[in-house]
Amino acid sequence: MNPINHMRMLGLRSLVLESSDGLRITGFALITWNNAWKALEALGIADSIRRRHLPLDGIRVSSAVTGLPILEKSFERKGQDGNYETRCVIRKILLETLKEELPHGTIKYSSKVVSIEESGWFKIVHLGDGSSIKTKVLIGCDGVNSVVAKWLGLKKAVDAGRSAIRALVEFPEGHGFERKFLQCIGHGVRYGYMPCNEKTMYWFFTFTSLDQKTEDDMEDNPAKMKQFVLSKLGKLSQQVQSVVERTELVNISCASLKLRWPWDLLRGESCRGNVCVAGDALHPMTPDIGQGGCSALEDGVVLARCLGEAFLAKTQNGDEWGRIEKAVEKYGKERRWRSIGLIATAYTVGMVQQSDGKVMSFLRDNLLAGILAGSLLKMADFDCGKLN
Repeated sequence: MNPINHMRMLGLRSLVLESSDGLRITGFALITWNNAWKALEALGIADSIRRRHLPLDGIRVSSAVTGLPILEKSFERKGQDGNYETRCVIRKILLETLKEELPHGTIKYSSKVVSIEESGWFKIVHLGDGSSIKTKVLIGCDGVNSVVAKWLGLKKAVDAGRSAIRALVEFPEGHGFERKFLQCIGHGVRYGYMPCNEKTMYWFFTFTSLDQKTEDDMEDNPAKMKQFVLSKLGKLSQQVQSVVERTELVNISCASLKLRWPWDLLRGESCRGNVCVAGDALHPMTPDIGQGGCSALEDGVVLARCLGEAFLAKTQNGDEWGRIEKAVEKYGKERRWRSIGLIATAYTVGMVQQSDGKVMSFLRDNLLAGILAGSLLKMADFDCGKLN
């Protein structure tokens, strides 16, 4: 989700340092809300992604305690700029599409950043293999354990006290499910599943973290993950359970959830000089409103636009470094409050949805379900703008 594709469109030469030896598809899929499609439109790849994924018509929420429906909400409503668009996009397809737009050699794999050194205005990035790279602008898209965020002085992401199991399920003959985001909440868990296309389903299961040894054992054993989820589904229908049962072990993963507290972004620096962070390095959040990947796409468009203006502008004194610093500062200011709002909303929605307290369960099932579902659409009603 880094902004390199966005800057390529503006004619800016960039290099992506990827720590793994290939494209990372952990997480398998992500729900792309209206705001993400605005960013994909800015990149010019929205239609390519659309052709391979089904639109979702709405959300249906059920109680994990009773198995009964709580709420149904249509996605056929208008936002600031037309109808909402929501799809569940396979992560591998999204990343491969983004990669195909880049010139050959733009991504340098097996390049783990270990330290950053200042050299006047330039930054020197030292890699794990002993090599180093000198750069005019350093953008940290290096995840929740970001080396760049640490260099900027941002506090580390904290454990949310919850974990998530995610999976893709293939139905070669077709799955036959409705084009809806189906979600079950309460009883200490949050479970959801939705179609990506006619033959692929994505599901997730979030739960209160177990003791460290049990969770470590489960992370290394996909069979235990499946059995754990099946043991927690309670009164949900056989159709729901069949989605989990059909999951192949290679298509399931488990990870603890992390977030950066909103006040750490308010008090800390997400950019300084010619260095900034984006994506999970900027705003790690829980997945409860499905905005992690969507907001990373937003970051890319906004940052590319700011930097594009700085690099392409003609000024009388030719102060390129000054323009870069102002561009990075502008990006930081523009993304700060949006990031704070997303993190806070995601954490609150997850806490309420997953609660198993009697009072909170009653309020959620009878009064808050509509508000929670509405928050998903509200946070997606955002336009990051275009690239000129």
